[in-house]
Amino acid sequence: MRTYAPATAKHPHDDAPDTAAAFTRLAALPPGPERHALRQELVRAWLPMAERLAGRFRNRGEALDDLRQVAALGLVKAVDRYDPERGAAFESFAVPTITGELKRHFRDHMWTLHVPRRVQDLRGRVRAARQELMQTAGTRNPSTADIAAHTGMTEDEVKAGLEALDSFSALSLDAELPGAEDGYTLSDSLGAPDPALDVVVDRESVKPGLRRLPPREQQILYMRFFRDMTQSRIAEDLGISQMHVSRLISRCCTRLRDQALREQAPAARRPVERDAA
Repeated sequence: MRTYAPATAKHPHDDAPDTAAAFTRLAALPPGPERHALRQELVRAWLPMAERLAGRFRNRGEALDDLRQVAALGLVKAVDRYDPERGAAFESFAVPTITGELKRHFRDHMWTLHVPRRVQDLRGRVRAARQELMQTAGTRNPSTADIAAHTGMTEDEVKAGLEALDSFSALSLDAELPGAEDGYTLSDSLGAPDPALDVVVDRESVKPGLRRLPPREQQILYMRFFRDMTQSRIAEDLGISQMHVSRLISRCCTRLRDQALREQAPAARRPVERDAA
């Protein structure tokens, strides 16, 4: 591996390698083993810079080793795309390329929820503004109006950014709630559909038919389905046979069902009325 003398004038870091001649030679070489070997040398020479850039993004929920791999990928792209004939130093071209690759990684792979790119940008601006206000103005919890005035954003944009702050990661439904000592999880606190809702439409559909039944049949249905009485008990209270009670219940239920279906059918076929233009 060839070594490079540190450059003191062209690059802001003392350990930045002087690779201007190597990049000029790389641009002139045709595809082949020699060009590949030189390309690898350039990547290895600038790898410390890529790792420093990856370190700026630590403590954001991603392992540092993974960030270094992303930065190395950005470095490879920078080496392949760099054109020495444009006159700019490689470092000035590589830093934005690597940083962009790291930001793209967070944007595309680290969000638990899908958030539009515009809202992600708003989140970043709001997050930076909150930190600045907390440090400079001494405001422990800046308001929406404070952030909007500091950034020039509208309050609606600030609210969207604040909501996105909590969308980067999600809490597992199996996670134990803070302060819970009996294993009470978030899923235990979620509600469930009320089974009674499934019969609301049926009950409303049969109400007109129930009102049209004779009083004794209404009483029998009430005793059977609302007081949960057995057929033998109903027969005993009314002084009739259990077989007669069974036939009345069966006949009433059939009648109510047929009436409800007949009344619902015209409503289903009725065209939707539209407002006149």
